[in-house]
Amino acid sequence: MIGIFDSGVGGLSVFREIRKVLPDQKYIYYSDNAHCPYGEKSQEYIISRAKSITDFLISQGAEVIVVACNTATAAAISTLRAGYSIPFIGMEPAVKPAALSTKTGTIGVLATAGTLKGSKYLNTRDRFSDGVKVAEHIGKGFVELVENGIFTGEEAEATVKASLAPLLETGADTIVLGCTHYPFLLESMKKVAASVSPDRNVSFIDPAPAVAQHLIDVMDQYGIRHSDDTDRQAVALYASGKSDTLDKLFEAL
Repeated sequence: MIGIFDSGVGGLSVFREIRKVLPDQKYIYYSDNAHCPYGEKSQEYIISRAKSITDFLISQGAEVIVVACNTATAAAISTLRAGYSIPFIGMEPAVKPAALSTKTGTIGVLATAGTLKGSKYLNTRDRFSDGVKVAEHIGKGFVELVENGIFTGEEAEATVKASLAPLLETGADTIVLGCTHYPFLLESMKKVAASVSPDRNVSFIDPAPAVAQHLIDVMDQYGIRHSDDTDRQAVALYASGKSDTLDKLFEAL
């Protein structure tokens, strides 16, 4: 069984990509929305939550856990890997593919404060951004929009524009989505980009497909990829708070 957790519903953007390539697996998803967002919380707090959720997922039969949250990956994945025997898959901002694909020489990174100050992101940025300018901005209010089921419309576009426009104004033509909530706002992002930078082809990079492929490799390495008659819909959903948005978003995947 594959365990997946996030601070909220954002990790469903990762689950969506994983299920495309592993449709015959069983899944358990945990939304820690009662404690969301993680972005401004301390590392100690996030580690505590990650441990509690990991204990629960393992008790339910998880054999591998995807930390489908960039902030939790930055804060806690090293601790989780050191403290548990099962494998953990984390999120890594897609700086490398962005740096390789930019035409203007400038890429933008949208992420939470916790991700942008984390060593995992900083190391990745420094390793792969040679010769490329990297502009960064916190996606202020993005997580809250998605948690409330608001993906498009005037409110979503205004919130997106406030954080995306400064990146576009630097000349960025490739935007890294450094939070798993952000792909659900992609339609609004594209609309804002077309309005702010009509003469530039702006692309957005979601790391979730790469995470899904890495998960396959790890499961094969550990011998925990089960091909059987498992129902494709064998997904258990849990939330530490209300599950309304989680249920609706899952059904829409």
